[in-house]
Amino acid sequence: MAKKNTGNGLRCAMCGAVDSASTPVVEIMPGLALCTDCIDYIDKAAQSELSQRESASSKKAPQRRSIPKPKEIKQFLDQYIIGQEEAKKYMSVAVYNHYKRIERLDAGLQDSEDVDIEKSNVILVGPTGTGKTLLAKTIAKLLDVPFTIVDATVLTEAGYVGEDIESLLTRLLQACDYDVKKAERGIVFIDEIDKIARKSDNPSITRDVSGEGVQQGLLKLLEGSTVLVPPNGGRKHPEQKMIPVDTKNILFVCGGAFDGIERKIAARLNTHIVGYGHNSGEAKKQRENLMRYVMPQDLKSFGLIPEIIGRLPVLTALDPLDREALRRILVEPKNAIVRQYQKLFEMDGVELKFTDEALDTIVDKAIEYKLGARGLRSIVESFMVDAMYETPSSDTKTFEVTREYILDKLSQNPGLNQSAGK
Repeated sequence: MAKKNTGNGLRCAMCGAVDSASTPVVEIMPGLALCTDCIDYIDKAAQSELSQRESASSKKAPQRRSIPKPKEIKQFLDQYIIGQEEAKKYMSVAVYNHYKRIERLDAGLQDSEDVDIEKSNVILVGPTGTGKTLLAKTIAKLLDVPFTIVDATVLTEAGYVGEDIESLLTRLLQACDYDVKKAERGIVFIDEIDKIARKSDNPSITRDVSGEGVQQGLLKLLEGSTVLVPPNGGRKHPEQKMIPVDTKNILFVCGGAFDGIERKIAARLNTHIVGYGHNSGEAKKQRENLMRYVMPQDLKSFGLIPEIIGRLPVLTALDPLDREALRRILVEPKNAIVRQYQKLFEMDGVELKFTDEALDTIVDKAIEYKLGARGLRSIVESFMVDAMYETPSSDTKTFEVTREYILDKLSQNPGLNQSAGK
């Protein structure tokens, strides 16, 4: 309680300071006086307590982003990926169902109902440069979830030179600053899955440490289990501190070119198209794009073990890119190659133009080199390097790329010289 001092000053009820010019004491209410220092202290303590409570409240009830519907996911993919309608549809449905399942788990409904929904991992089959990696990367951008691309070719069985299978989850942890809860809702794209195919039909001939052995190691990750992950990747050792990661809610998307699988598909389809009633037109159409007829048994014939095929239930193929698709890829997507170069030149105050004949020439070369969409960038880079070198130092305000300019620059490139004479 505040008491009157002999000097007609008030005394602070907290610290006992007497009212003075340097330390004023204010009567807050009848019978209670506080000095200004104590009032400031109480105010700061109250603000700190309020902010801590608000932070704790936000952690307990995180705001969930609404899951876009499959059609909305496909519409987003259409902005970045040309063609591949079937693959985009399969991916949209698989991702929507996966995150709808996670939302159901977060709401605590999984244990209260009889139906246990399993996750739908995806395997994408298609030639190089058709957009397998871009599909997964674009979906991760839309959903704003941790995403990582890992290469299956560096993985080997435990105890052999290479990386442990669990190390691919290290990349996912690094993508979200080792936030385990966030990583357990992420997407892992395993590239070159076809490179770990079984090397022989007879597994007892030799130890297949980078083929079938890796497939068997991937089973527990794909199916869903708690895995001990080395924080820095590489090999595990007893003294290392491990990070437990539950993979049951991680979506795995596997992609591979599966070069030569067309022969497996053709051998299976021959049982249906050879003999009386054989339609030569239909047979030709099938030969042009056998990938679209891929089935799980073809993956088994190629060298994937049945157990891993069963854990990748969503199988879809990407179509080879024809001339029209490559032409559209050059100019239509949000991050189209032509738009990227126009933006680079715009930064230097130069307007870059491509004639229609120039775009057709780029497409012709991409088809000739058989590199898919990925080859478009390397072709454009090969003939644009001189312009990008000279233009920033010149007074040029407009630069036009023509067919003649492209052929002239390609003819000067020793690596492309033999293909530039068309």
